[in-house]
Amino acid sequence: MADVAVKLSEDAKTAIVNGLTQSIAETSIETMKAQNYHWNVKGMAFGPLHALFQTIYEDHFTAQDDLAERVRALGAHVEGRLSTFLKRSRIEECEGKISDKEMVKKLADDQELLSSTLISLAVLADQHGDLVTNDMAIERSQVHDKFAWILRSHLE
Repeated sequence: MADVAVKLSEDAKTAIVNGLTQSIAETSIETMKAQNYHWNVKGMAFGPLHALFQTIYEDHFTAQDDLAERVRALGAHVEGRLSTFLKRSRIEECEGKISDKEMVKKLADDQELLSSTLISLAVLADQHGDLVTNDMAIERSQVHDKFAWILRSHLE
C-alpha cells in the first residue's frame, strides 16, 4: 500500500488553521444563538422548536470540539475567546426578543452560512492535500445543509 500521508507546508497549515478557526468562531456563535432560542421560544410550535433548537446546539457544541481538536492535530493553538469569535464570525449573536418564525429564519440563514464556510475550508484543504480536514469540513457542511432544510421546512 502506498504512503498517502501528506506533509503540509507551514503556509498550508496556517491557511487551514485559519479556516478551521473561522469555522469554530461561527459554530460557537451559532451554538449560543440556538441555545438562547431554545430558552426563549414560545407559541404554538414551542415543543418541536424547543427540541429542534436543542438538537442544533448540542450538535454544534460537539462540532466545536472536533474542529478545535483538528487545529491541535495540526500543531496550532486554538483560539477560545468569545470576544474574538464575535469579531471574526459572520454570524451575529441574537439580540432581544423575536418571534419563533424569526428565530427559525435566522438559524436557517446561519446554517447556510456555516455550510458555505465549511465548503470553502474543504476546497482549501483539498488544494493542500489535507484529506482529513477536507472530509471533516464536507461532513459538517452536510449537517448544516440538513439543519437549514429542516428549519426552512418550518417556514413553508
